[in-house]
Amino acid sequence: MNGNEPGRPEAGGQRRDQYSHGNGRTLHIDRYYDSLPGLLRRFAQVGRQAAFHGTMAQTATRETAAQNTATQTMAQEWMDWRDDLRTRLWLLLGLDRMESCPLSPKLVERSRVRAANDAGEYVDITREKILIQVEPDVWMPCYVLIPARPRAGDTGKALCWICPHGHQGGGKYSVAGVRGIPAIDDAIQRFNYDYGLQLALRGYVTLCPDARGFGERRDRKLQRDDERSFLRGTCAQLAHMAEPLGLTVAGMLTWDLMRLVDYVSERGEGDMASLGCFGFSGGGMQTLWLAALDDRVRRAFISGYMYGVRDSLLTMNDNCSCNYVPGLWNLVDMGDIGSLIAPRPLVVQSCIEDHLNGARGIVNADEQVAIIRNAYHVLGEDARLIHLHAEGGHHFDPAGVWDAIAESDPASASPHITRPTI
Repeated sequence: MNGNEPGRPEAGGQRRDQYSHGNGRTLHIDRYYDSLPGLLRRFAQVGRQAAFHGTMAQTATRETAAQNTATQTMAQEWMDWRDDLRTRLWLLLGLDRMESCPLSPKLVERSRVRAANDAGEYVDITREKILIQVEPDVWMPCYVLIPARPRAGDTGKALCWICPHGHQGGGKYSVAGVRGIPAIDDAIQRFNYDYGLQLALRGYVTLCPDARGFGERRDRKLQRDDERSFLRGTCAQLAHMAEPLGLTVAGMLTWDLMRLVDYVSERGEGDMASLGCFGFSGGGMQTLWLAALDDRVRRAFISGYMYGVRDSLLTMNDNCSCNYVPGLWNLVDMGDIGSLIAPRPLVVQSCIEDHLNGARGIVNADEQVAIIRNAYHVLGEDARLIHLHAEGGHHFDPAGVWDAIAESDPASASPHITRPTI
C-alpha cells in the first residue's frame, strides 16, 4: 500500500479524501441503494391475490330473468368469497391463538359530567370507568358514557357505539372527552378527538376503551408521565413481543374489541341489533377490522383510515407497527377488507388534505372506496355505503356525519328513553 491510496494520509500528514463530508463526522452519500423500489415491484407482482374480481354493470333498465339469475349468482359468489377471506384473515391476524375467558367486569368509578351540545344545551352524562378481562389476566379499561336520556332502538334498549381511539391522544381520554388534562385538551382541539363524547351528547351510549399499548395499557417503555409518553403508544414493542408468538398487534386490538362486544351483549342494556363502531385514524383501523370480521357490529363509521396500502403504508413505511400484518398485502388491500362490512351500513370519511392519503392525495382513498362500493352494488345495497369528503388535514370532521349515521338508526328509534337502571 502507498500513501496515496484513498482514505490514507499523504506525505506531510494531510488527508486526501475522495468523499465529501456529511456533518463533519459522517460521509455524504450521493446515491442510496434502498429496498423500496424492489418491494414496490414485488407488491405489483403479488399484491391482492385474494381480491374479489367480479363486477356488476350499472344499468337503469329492468332486469331480465337471465340478468336476475346472474345477479343472484354473483351475490352468492361474493358471499362465498367473503366467508373464505374472513377465515384466512382470522388466521393471518392470529385470532385463532387468542384465549377466551370470563369477562369478570369491574366498575372502577362512576361520575357525572355536564357538557354542552351543538345547540348550547347542557346534557348530563354518567361516565363509568370499567375493567373487563379480554384474555386471562389481561385487562382492558374502558369509559362508558351514558346520557341521561339515551336514544332507544326497536328493542327499547339504548343505541350504542363502540369508539376505539387512534394515536397521539392518550388512548380513551381524548375520545371520552376527559378535559382538564392539558395534553388531552390539546389533542381534542387538534384532531376533534372527543367523538365518543360528541355521540353521547346526541343521545347514544358510547364505550371508549384503551387499546393495548395505550393509556393505562402502555408497556414498560412508555410507562412515564412526560407528555410524549402519555399521548403515544407502544405498538412497536407489542409487535416485537407478539409476532414471534404468531400474534399481531391488529389481531390483539380486534380481539379486545370483540370482547367489548361480548360485554355489551352480557350487560343487556344496549340494542345489539344496531350496535355500531365509530373510529378515527387508528380507531378507524380498529373499526375496519372489527366490522369486517364480526357481524355483531351492525354499522360502522371510519374516518381517516381508508387508503391504498401501496401509497400510504408501503411507500410511507414509517407508519405505526399496528398497521402492518405479515402476509396481508399478498392477499388484499384496504378496500377489500372494507368490502367484508357489506351490506351493513358504512360511512367512510376522507379528508382531502390528509397526508396519510399519500403522494396521490384523495384519489388513493377514492380508489379503495370504489372497491368497497362494488361489493355493495353486487349485493344490491348501494345506498348503505356513504363516502364523505372533508376539507383539511388529518382530523375527524363532523360535517355531514351525524345525518349520515342517523340514516342507519332503527326506523322506530325514539329520540330518547329514560336512563336505564345500572
